[in-house]
This record gives sequence, C-alpha cells and structure tokens, in this order.
Amino acid sequence: MSSVLPRPGRLQQAGQWMQRHGSTIRGIQWVVVAVYAFLIIVPAVMPLPDGSAHLWNNLTLAAQFVFWGIWWPFVLLSMVMLGRVWCGVLCPEGALSEFASKFGRGWAIPRWMRWGGWPFVAFGLTTIYGQMVSVYQYPKAVLLVLGGSTVGAMIVGVLYGREKRVWCKYLCPVNGVFSLLARLAPFHFKVSEDAWRRSYTQGERGHRVIPINCAPLVPLRNMKGAADCHMCGRCSGHRDAIALTWRSPTEEVVSLGDKAANPWDTALILYGLLGIAIGAFHWTVSTWFVDLKQYFAAWLIDHDILWPLDTNAPWFLFTHYPEQNDVFSWLDGTMVIGYIVVTGLVYGTALLALLAMGTRMLGKMSATRLHHLTLSLIPLAGCGVFLGLSATTVSLLRAEHVPLWWVTDLRLGLLFVANAWSAWLAWRVTGRYAATLGSRVASMVWFIAALAVADSAWYLMFWGFSR
Repeated sequence: MSSVLPRPGRLQQAGQWMQRHGSTIRGIQWVVVAVYAFLIIVPAVMPLPDGSAHLWNNLTLAAQFVFWGIWWPFVLLSMVMLGRVWCGVLCPEGALSEFASKFGRGWAIPRWMRWGGWPFVAFGLTTIYGQMVSVYQYPKAVLLVLGGSTVGAMIVGVLYGREKRVWCKYLCPVNGVFSLLARLAPFHFKVSEDAWRRSYTQGERGHRVIPINCAPLVPLRNMKGAADCHMCGRCSGHRDAIALTWRSPTEEVVSLGDKAANPWDTALILYGLLGIAIGAFHWTVSTWFVDLKQYFAAWLIDHDILWPLDTNAPWFLFTHYPEQNDVFSWLDGTMVIGYIVVTGLVYGTALLALLAMGTRMLGKMSATRLHHLTLSLIPLAGCGVFLGLSATTVSLLRAEHVPLWWVTDLRLGLLFVANAWSAWLAWRVTGRYAATLGSRVASMVWFIAALAVADSAWYLMFWGFSR
C-alpha cells in the first residue's frame, strides 16, 4: 500500500468532518431512536385500521409504509451506495447497544457468540418468524420482531464489552446481509499500513497518538474493505493512516474475495438471500402454496385428523387477527414454515451445484474458489431482497390508487443491472483462476445458468403466479 495518504479531497474532508462532529452524529442517532420507538410502540397499542383508512390519516398504515415501504428497502440500497453508513450514523439498535455497553458489566465476549454461523442463522430464523406472525402487516408483530431484536441488542450491550457494539458484530440478524452489500460500495475508509507503522515513531501530525474507540470491533490496522466498517468516521485521520477514499465497486469482491470469502457467506447468499428470502416473498402469491395446502387439508379431513385445522394458535406464534379475517390454522403456519424452508433448500442447492460446476471448469475443485465465485452473486441477491421488500411498497401505493405503470419497467431494469453486475464480477473473478480463455468461458456458462435460476424466482413472483 502507498505510504502517503491521497491528497485531501472532498471525500476525505467528509470523513474528517464526521470525525470532528461525532457529537452531532450521536445526536442524530438519538433522534432516529425516538422516531423508531414511536413507530413501533404507538401503532401496536392502537386499533387496527378499517377499510376507510389511508396512509395520510392513519398512523398504523403510515408506520407500515415507513418501515416496510421505505425504511428497509432503502437501507439495503444505502449499503451498496454508501457502505454501512446506516449502521454507524443512523441505526437505533447499534446506538442503544453501544450506550448500554457504556454502563454495563463489561464481560468478555464468550466463544459461542463468536461462532461464524450466527449471521446466517439469525437472518434465517428472523425471516421465517416474521412470516409466521405477518410482520409486514401488523404492528404488534413489528413490535415483537423489531422491538425484541432491539431489547436483545441492549441486553448484550449491558453484559458484554465496554462501549462496544457486540450485538452488531456477532448477533444482529442483518449484519451478514449488510456486510455482503457493503462490499460493493464505491468508497471506504482506507488504511495505509506504512503510515500506521511510521506513527509509532513520529506520532500523529507530530503529536502523541490519541486512542479511539472502534465500537464495531474492527481491527483498524489490518482493516481491508468495507464489509465490517460501520462508516461512523471516528477513525478518520487516525495515525495519519486512515482516510475516506474512492474505490472501484468491484475491488473488494474481486481482489479481496479469495481471502475474505468463507462457507457462511456462501450459505447466506445461496440459502439465505437467494433461498429463504425468496420463499418468504413467494408464499403469499404462490399458487403452488395454495394447491399444496388444499391437498394436505383434504388429506387430514379424509383421515379424520382435524386438530391441525384449528385456529387457536396465539398471535405471537402464528398470525391471529379474527377482526381482520386473517387467522392461521396450525396447518397454515406449518405450511408457511415448510414452504420457506423447502424453497430455500431447492434454490440454494441448485445454485450451489451450478456454481460448483463453474468452479470445476477453472481447474481442480477448490472451496476457496467456490466461495469467491459465489460472492459474484451479491448484486443479484441484494437486488432480489430489495424487489421483495418493495413489493410491500407497491401494494400499499396500489391500495391508495397511485399510478404504478412504471413498476414493471423498473423491476426489469433493476434485474438487468444486477445480472450484468454479477456477471461482470464473475468474469473478473474467473480471470484470477482460469488457465485458458476456454475454461473461463466454460465457467461463465455455468454461472449464467445460476443467474437464470435466481431470476426464475422473480419471474414467478411478479409474472408467473399472477397469470
């Protein structure tokens, strides 16, 4: 790496501004905490909206639109455009966890919490449970899922670390997703290792180095890329070695992917974002789900097994809102879980097999190469989750009779860009391993087949099931 930091430009100055105005950022975080608390608590104690309610005159519908129509889709988009600025500047859970940690017990982080599979497991369980209680539709479910996650973040903050975001680092259900998407961001805080070493003898701008608190527990000296950095700006200028700089959106996946990729990232991409998430978005529109449920219901009736058709499950286990004519039987709830899990297994395994064949075309089979090639699917995986969440946006706007003639073209455009981006990343990745042009092209054929499999999910959701 260069021993000299880039000449100060607007981007580097922006990082320095963040470092100097940390108190302002903390103030912004507390404003977001207040808004977040209001939107998840108040609607949960209000009556559910009736048929005459609208987004502009009903707080429950307005909160639903803010959370699932705007907040979460565009948080995901911000990861690709800005890195994890949401985590470092705006996230209420992160702010509360760090605040609780400041006054907590300060225990050492236990080994079980450091397990690398938590991002995948937490994402999968939260996604499935959210569908069990209809988190996109009902405020009590929102309070249970999002509020429960926030309480968990605060408890972990009280118990572990000191002024750290231990929850964010290890247990946050979307930490893994954010980490993947941030690898595509066009800038990051870059560390000059030469300047860092020089600071041991020369200090920082000729003065003694003042230690800083990296709340998300990133080893700053060895920080590579933007996957773990929360972009809070606290380290900007530290040891005259860290600066906010531009980079190619392909750099982290292509150049660092072989060192950073691991089996849990692969599982999260293939079985999480392109598997479980697809099942969660699919089941509400799937004709297959309806047909299967009718088949199983008829079979149960024929065999005089009627208890699975009962609708006495509590609302915090399965959706139960009789006044809205929305009640899950035990069969309904079990079907939702089964449909999501099976969809995740089918899509994830199909994609894994295709990528394995693509990796084999590059030479001797290698787990590192497989995990590296899988990272190329991040753009399409992220786009899919954005499209799935924005379906709620579209549904809410359609209920308000907003013209939506542009939605189909926008969806196709986003899918085209995401596919092209993933294909370009794969082309660059295969170039690092292929011995010949022929093997590189053969690998890309299998990768394009994987893109087609992933695209089939969105064809079914937006066009196939509606026919």
